[in-house]
Amino acid sequence: MALSFFVFAYSSLFGQVSILVYYGLWFPLILVDYKRVLGNYFRYFWIIAFPLLCFLSAFWSPAPSVSLRTAIQLLTHLICALIAMRTISVLTLTRGSIVGTVVVMLYSIVFGHYSYDAMDGSYSFVGSFASKNQLGLYASLGIVFSVLYAIVFRRRDIWLAGAGAAALLCAYCLMASQSATSVITTAGLIAACIAYLPFGLLAPGSRKLLFVGILVIGLAIVVAGLQMGAVDAILGLFGKDSTLTGRTYLWQQGIEAAHLNPVLGMGYQGFWVQGFAKPEQLWDEFFIATRTGFHFHNTYIEVAVENGLVGLALLVFMLLRNVFGHLSAMLNRHNDPSSIVLFAVSLLLLMRSFVEIDVIFPYQIGSFLMFYAAGKLTLRRPVPQLPQQRYRHHPIAA
Repeated sequence: MALSFFVFAYSSLFGQVSILVYYGLWFPLILVDYKRVLGNYFRYFWIIAFPLLCFLSAFWSPAPSVSLRTAIQLLTHLICALIAMRTISVLTLTRGSIVGTVVVMLYSIVFGHYSYDAMDGSYSFVGSFASKNQLGLYASLGIVFSVLYAIVFRRRDIWLAGAGAAALLCAYCLMASQSATSVITTAGLIAACIAYLPFGLLAPGSRKLLFVGILVIGLAIVVAGLQMGAVDAILGLFGKDSTLTGRTYLWQQGIEAAHLNPVLGMGYQGFWVQGFAKPEQLWDEFFIATRTGFHFHNTYIEVAVENGLVGLALLVFMLLRNVFGHLSAMLNRHNDPSSIVLFAVSLLLLMRSFVEIDVIFPYQIGSFLMFYAAGKLTLRRPVPQLPQQRYRHHPIAA
């Protein structure tokens, strides 16, 4: 799992060899026990639906070769995630993620650099990534998995000390990146996880009732904060304005592009293609000299442009089912650390989806974790067997 993290982070640096290593980690497991490793793919239809639509979109894409190649990559990436889901536990995933993020952070510290942001005129640490937000995602995951290992699994072993060190390292990289998205979502998620700890001591019925009450109060506080200008105050702490460094303009351009093919979109990754007029204009306006690796900084707008309302509905369904499926398990089961971890990861990806794109591209840690969490919802939870009561038969008195 740790090696997969490294490949997801730096496949753009190491090229096709790193992708072959990634495939070599998971696909050979099929040869060991294909029935156990693959499972019943009919139960995964709601997970496969979005990647399958991406594959079919090559037939109407203006860049069919690009759409077909990336869709095949997404489908094979999905298969690897489902293999991981069936072969490694959430505890193993957590430990592997901690090691993986440490390796990724150390590599960025040793070989990384600072980058100038032409939009807001600031310098930030991007490590060995192309963007500070990518570094922020891995730092966020490192902190989340480390904290959850300590407060959810509660194992007093060498891994606990490693998790503490990993959290400190990732926190340093997160602050150095100055990624407002990553800092805000990580802080909010960690606060929510810690606040949930007392819930685990309650019975499921009381737990759900208290959760609903706190949720209503929380929503009221959020609404009050929005009316009092809390968003602008928070953005001001990170040197941002209400336009989110030009993202609102980018979103407007994406919405206009989505109107051209509203039902099925223009094709998976069929918009950001060199030589097309609109992406060339946006690359120029946002100072993207490489003319690659750019997007609308909003998962839903990106999907609406490329896969239309159909693709948007399929992806939103998967994101929400992940969050509410694991939330339901977390509230109804007496002691289930796996559900808490997967809920936290799913919620993190959902929160980031409004300003970043982490879950729709192949060879991304976000899409891998999304497919992994979705796959866990398809597994049947074994029903505990109640101990059979033995009756003693006394001889009938004559």
